[in-house]
Amino acid sequence: MSFSGKYELQSQENFEPFMKAIGLPDDQIQKGKDLKSISEVVQDGNKFKVTVTIGSKVLHNEFTIGEECEMEMLTGEKVKAVVQMEGNNRLVANMKGLKSVTELHGDTIINTLTMGDLTYKRISKRI
Repeated sequence: MSFSGKYELQSQENFEPFMKAIGLPDDQIQKGKDLKSISEVVQDGNKFKVTVTIGSKVLHNEFTIGEECEMEMLTGEKVKAVVQMEGNNRLVANMKGLKSVTELHGDTIINTLTMGDLTYKRISKRI
């Protein structure tokens, strides 16, 4: 199953408390909570390029399954991470106390970020 495509954010849960917990400033949280982000994924075998555009902010990450890479967090901080593939539709990464699980179900991508007992969920549809 290929993750390649463009996806638009449809809904999100626990945005504000999660963004506060990872250290995003209140003004950025207020600006970002109503923005519809667009994620573009290009998958070539085990290599991925992911670009997320949120308003004027663009996050760009590239990784190869099973290899250490540098990932840019929502705060702009760069951290080391290893992304693993579980099955053929689930990407899992652990970075600096944060677990990211991205699942592809048909034309829907569900991204769940967990830090301690706090979870932030994003649901995006292919456009």
